[in-house]
Amino acid sequence: MPITANDSSRKSWLNIANDSDFPIQNIPFGVFLTKENIVTVGTRIGDYAIDLGALQQLNYFEGIELTDDVFMQDTLNDFISDGKKTWRLVRNRIADIFDINNPKLKDKKKHRDIVIFNIADVEMQLPVFIGDYTDFYSSKEHATNVGKMFRDPDNALLPNWLHIPVGYHGRSSTIVPSGIPVHRPNGQTLPNGETQPVFGPSKLVDFELETAFITTDANIMGDNIPVNEAEEYIFGMVLLNDWSARDIQKWEYVPLGPFLAKNFASSISPWIVTMDALEPFRVESPKQEPTPLPYLQQKGKHSFDINLEVAIAPENAEAKVISKSNYKYMYWTMSQQLAHHTSNGCRVNSGDMMGSGTISGPTEDSFGSMLELTWGGKNPIKMNDGSERKFINDGDTVIMKGFCKNDQVRIGFGEVSSKLLPANKMK
Repeated sequence: MPITANDSSRKSWLNIANDSDFPIQNIPFGVFLTKENIVTVGTRIGDYAIDLGALQQLNYFEGIELTDDVFMQDTLNDFISDGKKTWRLVRNRIADIFDINNPKLKDKKKHRDIVIFNIADVEMQLPVFIGDYTDFYSSKEHATNVGKMFRDPDNALLPNWLHIPVGYHGRSSTIVPSGIPVHRPNGQTLPNGETQPVFGPSKLVDFELETAFITTDANIMGDNIPVNEAEEYIFGMVLLNDWSARDIQKWEYVPLGPFLAKNFASSISPWIVTMDALEPFRVESPKQEPTPLPYLQQKGKHSFDINLEVAIAPENAEAKVISKSNYKYMYWTMSQQLAHHTSNGCRVNSGDMMGSGTISGPTEDSFGSMLELTWGGKNPIKMNDGSERKFINDGDTVIMKGFCKNDQVRIGFGEVSSKLLPANKMK
């Protein structure tokens, strides 16, 4: 089935800025709350939020096999469970409805008033119920930088890293959408030079620049997903700020890996950009040496040219961009991550989220965390207000953005923006 929604020559009758992340060729999916406190599944075109539940009630999806309430829920899980054919049919239909040459909705003011909202008048929600969250560790540059800092610089990568997409099981209960503030976590740390740990607020809170992909129901327990089929089960992508408390992590992570240093908060962008929308931006991923085992081998373009940036805005001060990176640097692809995840028969469900791991590029200004950008705090970053940052201060807002762009179209993710608040007092 062709992806007609991707037609780069298509124009909309809605007014869309030239540099918008959300042209008619994007059509992401999300969930929002209206001024009337109604929660609905929607999409975004330009600065307009589109109520898909209302569109369905008005019969604009006639001919597409959908349950009556699929867009009248507070998550996208059921729609995602319908599978790739349905996603594509719905996305193509939305593009047709808002095409400049289609008067069907354009000429019906009563319908438009029910369906279309200004983006400033809605409140974005978490787009899916995330039953499980896995975080991978798939940037070779990031893993090498961390290995140099905390292990042997001459053997920065652990022996398994070049053979498997390393990952761990995260905490889905503390994943929040953009705009929700995050508290500095309390935890155990071991101060430098001490032999006994102390308990209190983390002093080294960091961001991690990541993306994440959202899956559909992929398999039953015991079955695997072949690497060449994995993309059929990936609905789309979001931006992910996977907050990290470096001092807590340093004390706790041996032998079982990240725990309380990571599960206090993860922030995601609210619009899920579909894999169909990203299709024009496919690129080859870095060459893998040694060649992976057969179940992870793939040919062709399975990565994506997604420009990424991170800014820090101190309280009441101008934001400063401190990192520019790109998803294309990732060593392990989403297909390989999902194939490996299910290679032992692990079940994957609709709404599960898989984090890429910190995305660092080859240059110092493309590193994906403060840990790397300041090299453990040794090289502070100067903000526009003259203050310096080794890690994230209380009151700072971390803003991540991402977009793809070619000569015809720009497809963006919007942003994930989160403010760090002081630690809560222990009860």
